[in-house]
Amino acid sequence: MPLIRPFAGLRPVPERAHEVVAPPYDVLNSAEARQRAAGRPWSFLHISKAEIDLPEDTDPYAAAVYAKAAENLEKMISAGVLKRDSKPCYYVYRLSMGDHVQTGLVAAASVADYDSNRIRKHEFTRPAKEDDRVRQIEALNAQTGPVLLAYRSDPVVDGLIDAVTVGAPEYDLTADDEIRHTLWVVSDESVIERLSSEFDRMNALYIADGHHRSAAASRVASKLNGGPEAMSSYFLSVIFPHKQMQILDYNRVVRDLNGLSATVLLEKIAAAFDVEGQNEPVAPARAGEFGMYLDGRWYRLSIHAERVPDDPVARLDVSVLAENLLEPLLGISDPRRDPRIDFVGGIRGLGELEKRVDSGEMAVAFSLFPTSMEDLMAVADANQVMPPKSTWFEPKLADGLVSHVLD
Repeated sequence: MPLIRPFAGLRPVPERAHEVVAPPYDVLNSAEARQRAAGRPWSFLHISKAEIDLPEDTDPYAAAVYAKAAENLEKMISAGVLKRDSKPCYYVYRLSMGDHVQTGLVAAASVADYDSNRIRKHEFTRPAKEDDRVRQIEALNAQTGPVLLAYRSDPVVDGLIDAVTVGAPEYDLTADDEIRHTLWVVSDESVIERLSSEFDRMNALYIADGHHRSAAASRVASKLNGGPEAMSSYFLSVIFPHKQMQILDYNRVVRDLNGLSATVLLEKIAAAFDVEGQNEPVAPARAGEFGMYLDGRWYRLSIHAERVPDDPVARLDVSVLAENLLEPLLGISDPRRDPRIDFVGGIRGLGELEKRVDSGEMAVAFSLFPTSMEDLMAVADANQVMPPKSTWFEPKLADGLVSHVLD
């Protein structure tokens, strides 16, 4: 089986694309999705968050939600808003957020290579979230939320993808959040063959975001058992060169000081970190450096070098902070389940950390240096798992631009 293959995408007709494109299903809650889709009958949120078309107290995991999603998808196809390409294609997808630009390939990625770990993971999944995606795929007979993948930047592949962007795009639109989405259709057989061949010689692809979507695709493929040629044996993905991807900081806020005073906490922190008071918010400039906001003041914390192990997971800043401060001093031993800790994506800025502490909701906040793609790939290559909330990718892929039908 090839690592990736083209597919006949189900996508908006060009004049409707701006009405269809929507944020990923998992970045909005039901109330936010209902608000975003108000007055927009063709928003893809009616498919990805179909509970917005049912009574407000509807359980998002109720059978009626998946049935409504299928009904809404069929309505959009019947109305001519969505149309399936007549032949298998690749699609080049460019995301632009301010000065940041990344350009990758929309493709169907091999479930078999996911199962064998050639498409590599770095997170655990939760059964309930997997089950949700399985039900959604089965109800729609399609994958509508792409998995974000990365490949080690390769000049030949990068050049092939860039060459496509010389032509006129099929879509070029800016969404409500100011993210620009540009898509080109790759229908030339020679270009398709070359892209397939170049990807097939790669040792690995890496899941950046979408572990539940890829795990669900594997479960559906196993149920259908369609064989290596079946489209159900592949899952919808967008694959970017790792050097173009942008990971923002993923920061931490803690509700209390675990019985310590601020003075005692600072004294104890000094056993593992150099501590310097700062007059401005601290955005760490390198790995091993952290900002801390406590009692209305910022501090710069620098971990003592001998406390950073060589293990690919233990050396991550999220692990270093947990092992040297959050667990031994603040008593946070299980950040996945402990209600005393919360996580704030870097897209919200350091002001959000100050706000959470100054309001009295939280007692202390920590800003972190972003995890690198190299670190993510090292963890995946070692077949290990990153701590929860280690990466925050921006910009986000849109839902609705291209969907993958399973037959």
